[in-house]
This record gives sequence, structure tokens and C-alpha cells, in this order.
Amino acid sequence: MCRLLAYAGPPIQLDRLIYAPEHSLIVQSYQPKEMEVAILNGDGVGLGWYHPERQEVPYIYRNTLPAWNDINLPHLCRYIEAGHVLAHVRSATPGLAVDLHNCQPFSMGRLSFIHNGFIENFRHTLYRSIRDSLPDHIYQTIHGLTDSEHIFAMVVHHLEMGAPNLTEALYRVIINLASHAAQRGVRVAANIVLSDGEQLVACRYDNTGKSPSLYWLQDHPDFLDSVLLASEPLFEGAWVSCPENVLITVTPYCDLNIFPITGAPSPDSLTADSRTAPAA
Repeated sequence: MCRLLAYAGPPIQLDRLIYAPEHSLIVQSYQPKEMEVAILNGDGVGLGWYHPERQEVPYIYRNTLPAWNDINLPHLCRYIEAGHVLAHVRSATPGLAVDLHNCQPFSMGRLSFIHNGFIENFRHTLYRSIRDSLPDHIYQTIHGLTDSEHIFAMVVHHLEMGAPNLTEALYRVIINLASHAAQRGVRVAANIVLSDGEQLVACRYDNTGKSPSLYWLQDHPDFLDSVLLASEPLFEGAWVSCPENVLITVTPYCDLNIFPITGAPSPDSLTADSRTAPAA
């Protein structure tokens, strides 16, 4: 599976998040500790961040190089300061291209999005049904082939269809995915983080109850008045493992709240083999 990182708090130099920690996202790209199947995250790297003073769309940097081999990334991270940051290192599903369009974060308008997880056998299960559910103008924004980008398109669609906020939109997407997956008897794993530059909305979800790892850390002495979300702890500290099947919100004041995801059907027909399917 991929590894992800999100930060909300006072503007800081990105180097402090991406490179400085002992078990940084760069280290997790080649030596992760809690991966289910894959052993490397070398199929691309990406950053999304917001200007700390101007209300603008997010800035996005993506590269198909392994994070440890991207010679531009450390210079960018020393230069950029931001108060809302998403970062991602990719482990591609076998058969999917290592292509810039498949790298994260994805963005649209003020939104940025990262995902760690997968839809089991996506191209042969939920690919068509998700695409058929999208209006043309959103369908046409999908440039890659990943389940992740399709899930992001679903979030945008639910916001356009009247979801009152990001939290409700993400909840509706998870319920929708769970319903489709239950009908097809497939596994869905979705650790997701969304930002609009003011708040973070995230989830840890798996319809088999075996979610990819996700942790949070709040108000660490080195990151006061902030919240970190990460696939794996970056350093020693009071990291908390997120409960299974929850939504997580981080307000503009960095208050963290957790809500259970209720009402999501589970695919009782899942086999033992499908419960250990490789990640996207």
C-alpha cells in the first residue's frame, strides 16, 4: 500500500515534515514498517500545499520518480512553508502504469486529496459503475486509471449534489462505495485525507475490518498547535492509532474530532483470499 502524511497547523518548512523525522515519509518510501503486502513505495511522490496568506487553489507537485531519487524534492521542501500539507508516496497496483496522471495528490478547485488503499480488482468490479454514476463534466476530469482518482471524483460529485460540507460528502462516498462493494463481494480499503486549505477531513475505512494503518498526533512539542495524520508514526511520541471505520475532522483551530461510519454494508461473500488482496 501507499504511505501518506497530512499536516494542519502554523506554517512550517516542509523539510521538517518530509525529511527531518527519523521515520520520515522518505524513509517510508523504501523502508515502511506497517505495509500489508508491498515492500516499497517507489512508484511516485507528491505534495499538495496551500499558501499561508492567500486564499488560493492548492499548489501540487508530483513526480513518477521514487521519493528517495527525486533530486528536486529536498530543495522544494526547504523552500516551501505552509500550514496545510498533504504528501504521498505511491506503491502502484500491478498492471497500472507508473504515470504522472496516476500520482497523488489529486486536486480540483480548493480541494486536494490523497488515498491509501484499494478497491479489489477495480478495473473488473467497480470501475464501470463509478464512472456511470458521474456526470460528464466530472467524468472528464479523470485523467488516470486509479481507483483513488475515481473516489476523489465521487467526493466532488457529492459536494455538487448538495452535501453540506466535506465531512458529509466523504461519508456519502464511503456509504456508496460500501454498497457497490457489497453487491459485488469485493474489498474496499480507504484511508483518505481531504483538505480545502482550512480544515482536514479524513477517514480510515475497510469493509473487512482490516484497514491500512493510520495514526494521528496532536500538539507535539515540536509541532505545537497542530495535528499530524500519517500512515506510520514519523518519530517517537504520543501517536494514536485511529479506530477502524471512522471519519476524522481537523478544524481550522486544529481541534480533532472522530465520528463512527455507520450504515455501511459489508460484503459477507468475501473469501479469505480476497481479504488479503494487494493494495492500489
